[in-house]
Amino acid sequence: MMESSTPNGENLSDLARLIGDLEQDRGWLLEQIDRGRWPDLRLDLAALERELGQLLVRAAERLENDGQRT
Repeated sequence: MMESSTPNGENLSDLARLIGDLEQDRGWLLEQIDRGRWPDLRLDLAALERELGQLLVRAAERLENDGQRT
């Protein structure tokens, strides 16, 4: 069964927590890249980090907008 397109308060809280956790992971990844870990993957990891950052910003904005509607 599919969830409705408008998440309830509990789902919004879970999504906000997930976004926060992913932001922390993104920060850790960026720190590792800056420290020179995985030099052969640096460019790919940096691109992934940027895309993840953009995705998380959009997700947080959408979550905020959805939260204002409920």
